Amino acid sequence: MKKLLFSFSLALIAHAALAQLNPSTREMDRINWMEFADFVPEHITTVLLPTGTLEPHGVINNGADNTAPTAMAKYIAENLNALIAPTLNYGITGSMAAFPGAFQITEEAYRPFIRDILKGLAKNGFKNIIILNGHGGGQTKVLQEVAAEVANELGVRTLVLNWWSFASDITFEVFDEDGGHAGLNETAYIQAIDPTLVHKEKYSTDMTTAYPASGTWSASPFPSSIGLYKEGQGYPNFDQAQADEYFKKVNSKVSAFIQDIIKKWDMAGL
Repeated sequence: MKKLLFSFSLALIAHAALAQLNPSTREMDRINWMEFADFVPEHITTVLLPTGTLEPHGVINNGADNTAPTAMAKYIAENLNALIAPTLNYGITGSMAAFPGAFQITEEAYRPFIRDILKGLAKNGFKNIIILNGHGGGQTKVLQEVAAEVANELGVRTLVLNWWSFASDITFEVFDEDGGHAGLNETAYIQAIDPTLVHKEKYSTDMTTAYPASGTWSASPFPSSIGLYKEGQGYPNFDQAQADEYFKKVNSKVSAFIQDIIKKWDMAGL
């Protein structure tokens, strides 16, 4: 009987230790406040913040810039021992703001908003604030500037990562060509997440325009919802196997990079 009780006690201790390492959910808007307090910051010091906007994306969903970093965060959170902050679904859309369903938040509104969110994450005990950004243009500049300011002001560590440009080498590895906004790479990433968000029956090459070489021309609104990085490259191909491969390889690269950055922060005592 004593042996049985001892074994049972060991099992309870092991279960408690495991629970300390793995919260019931990685999502901040689903976790209970008492469980949050049990884990942050004693056991979890990293938070992933997906950011995006609503704008046209060829034949994929208007919220692709939100769908992609949100799915990425869920895929890599456990490996990074991180929690996931709620996605910021509205952003600085820019030249595609005139398209149906798009939203444009001004920099004057966005800058203090993102600042307060980052400060709130720091206040809640996170040391590493990782912004997984799904939308470029002027939004990237604001995120980088505000993240750096908050890091210096509050002594936290911030990283802003634009996944599509960071993983451009993966685009070439999987597809043997460059991608584009709502092009081959972004469409594939969304297709891997949820094929029902891809409406290939609506696709036409007439929906594409190559982005101009710097300073050669400018159009507002941008004339197409698919913008190719290079002329003649990046047209969506809707290949599910390549989409799945791309999704996994991009996520693996992003996760490894974040791990390396945190390791180097720690080694430097920052």
